[in-house]
Amino acid sequence: MDNWFDSLLAALREGRPVVILDDLEREGEADLVLHAKFATPANIGLMRKEAGGLICLATSGETAERLGVGFAVDLLHASGNEVLSALAIDKTPYGDSPAFSVWINSRKTYTGITDNDRSLTITEFEKMVKTDAKNMQAEFTKSFYAPGHVPLLVSRSLKKRGGHTELAIALAAAAGLTPAMVVCEMLADNGKAMGWKEAKELAARRGWFATDGPELKKKL
Repeated sequence: MDNWFDSLLAALREGRPVVILDDLEREGEADLVLHAKFATPANIGLMRKEAGGLICLATSGETAERLGVGFAVDLLHASGNEVLSALAIDKTPYGDSPAFSVWINSRKTYTGITDNDRSLTITEFEKMVKTDAKNMQAEFTKSFYAPGHVPLLVSRSLKKRGGHTELAIALAAAAGLTPAMVVCEMLADNGKAMGWKEAKELAARRGWFATDGPELKKKL
């Protein structure tokens, strides 16, 4: 492996945030990415302030299957409600199927939205997945409820979809980490997504590793 890729994996294992730029032909957005076990209240606050987008929890398709949850689009279509089914978007403007599943809270949280509560939901999820319980669905429903304040994203294969969800979960696998990653879009003050130049400059100031998706995909 190249030194830069080794450094990226080391950063994830050490709990340091990394910046990943999506393919410019997709969203063209930079995301701040962190492994879920390091989602302390301070790190959730950092993502909220420094990135500013939606703080999401990504997991693998295999884990989602064990949990018994699917994609939100499929749930809307299967609801039997014409309005909900009509609202479901099968392809985004940039051409992909959405990765969103259910929105969850840990049953130990209060409102679910504070940095403390979102940290608790995310770290409890990572612990549950790491234990590899035989009856994961029972553990899931006992420990979490929906709707909550942490959107769960489900990864497809990188061959089918090359978004931040897939890149993050593939990185977790490469680093030998649990398939549970926190991703948050980086936004600018002009109402748009943060440009790659600005995202790299921020990463340099904060000492974060930064890489672009297409180059990263070649390594994964």
